[in-house]
Amino acid sequence: MSHKFETISVIGLGYVGLPTAATLASRDVKVIGVDIRQDAVSRINEGRSHILEPDLDIILQAVVAAGKLRAVTRPEPADAFLIAVPTPVRPDHTPDMHAVESATDSLIDVLRPGNLVVLESTSPVGTTKRLAQLIAERRPDLRLPGIGDDEPNIFMAYCPERILPGQTLRELIDNDRIIGGLDRASAERARELYSLFCRGDLPLTDASTAEMVKLTENAYRDVNIAFANEVSMVCDRARLDVWSVVSLANHPCLSA
Repeated sequence: MSHKFETISVIGLGYVGLPTAATLASRDVKVIGVDIRQDAVSRINEGRSHILEPDLDIILQAVVAAGKLRAVTRPEPADAFLIAVPTPVRPDHTPDMHAVESATDSLIDVLRPGNLVVLESTSPVGTTKRLAQLIAERRPDLRLPGIGDDEPNIFMAYCPERILPGQTLRELIDNDRIIGGLDRASAERARELYSLFCRGDLPLTDASTAEMVKLTENAYRDVNIAFANEVSMVCDRARLDVWSVVSLANHPCLSA
């Protein structure tokens, strides 16, 4: 069954959250952006971006002027909440989940039955489930997927960003998105939301699998970057043109 999203809240207005909020607002959806930085909120409400991203200012000016996007420092009631906050790595190589937990904590009091909560931040496996437990502890009047035997009245999913800075606005629309729900209904509800602006495929899975997919993508990219750096250093020592080596190495070969 299709559900209408009249108001969507994006929590975290950085390099992922602000372009996402602006893109959603350009689809004639009312968007409430949330960020703890008052200076960022003030700039956004003036139609000015506080981050550098090609063409973002143009869209931002239009959606703010049209009344489709406004920014605040505390969450307000909405039909769906997207959490897009940083998850840095500590010096001991463990993830710092403080921002994710704080963002979730901040929206708990404004949640209503029927709401959708989607985490986009890169997170350890099991994070979405843990956030559902956090909400359930604070709001025993709500029924969360995977917790208890009653039919849930809150939808929860994980859908990681898959964008490259400098190409964010195009890739938000064109790239495939992996959607993992804490239950099937949550995954399908989240797919309805991302269908508002995504032209790419939207395959559904469970939340833990989607979390692992994001970690796998990041690790694969990091390994390839590290390998490319090693090749560059070897080429420097051998006085070879690394770009020529890479170009020739990328030539296709015939299968046996």
